[in-house]
Amino acid sequence: MDVSLIGLGLMGQAMARRLIRSGHALTVYNRTREKAAALEKLGARVAETAAAAVGSSPVTILMAADAGAVTALVFPSTGPRPDFAGRTVIQMGTIAPGQSLDIKKGIEESGGAYLEAPVLGGPPEAEEGKLHVLVGSTPSQFEQWRPLLQALSPAPQYIGPAGKAAAFKLALNQILAAEASAFAYSLAVVSRNGIEVEQFMGVLRTSSLYAPQFEKKLSRMLNRDFVPASFAVRNIEKDVNLAVAEGRRLGLDTSSVEGIGRLVHRAADAGLSGADYSAIYAVIDPEKA
Repeated sequence: MDVSLIGLGLMGQAMARRLIRSGHALTVYNRTREKAAALEKLGARVAETAAAAVGSSPVTILMAADAGAVTALVFPSTGPRPDFAGRTVIQMGTIAPGQSLDIKKGIEESGGAYLEAPVLGGPPEAEEGKLHVLVGSTPSQFEQWRPLLQALSPAPQYIGPAGKAAAFKLALNQILAAEASAFAYSLAVVSRNGIEVEQFMGVLRTSSLYAPQFEKKLSRMLNRDFVPASFAVRNIEKDVNLAVAEGRRLGLDTSSVEGIGRLVHRAADAGLSGADYSAIYAVIDPEKA
């Protein structure tokens, strides 16, 4: 299948490599062209503008950092504007439901089709085609594009109309942030009390409290080794802020998520914006002077 992919951060690059290995003819675009160099060597075509990328394929995957970046790419205030007539856009980043619906409206008013398909998982899962892909679209759109999405996920899931998958993803990502902050706090309590961390982990691993990300982040937190990032502080900060805004819209008590948001914001302010989100540990348990 002829596909375009716009946005070559860590996830976008991993997804691009997977699509190429799966046999798709891929065109890529990124505002920083250097990020496309390695993909070009793998056979990807490199577009000079987002409009050129959209125009080269019947379907374009968007994997930008946030809704602002998506909007700037698909509805630019200057430069060539993409022609969506007769084409489909699949938005796969994490944005708010309302933001997704606004982008959908703009795409459809321009003659295109839109579906959201945010993903759960990191670059390793993207490389292996093991992402969780959550689809917000019409049922017929889901069936039409399921073969493409199966290159990235063994079982793409239909959540409902556009907006539903975006909400689903925010619900998942706030759990990710909550687990990281809870584990960091418990690890700090154990460490500062002189308790053997491995003894603590031994009990935790065999309990119903255990989550796989605890194992993944354990050595990072203990060694304060937060680079390179698998998922950056700035990205989880954005997602937590979106989750708080969505909770307020729904009339929920957002105080617990707001507390996590303050921790993540402090990590970003401490110069850890580009570090892995496990850097929340450095805020909860600051190094002693």
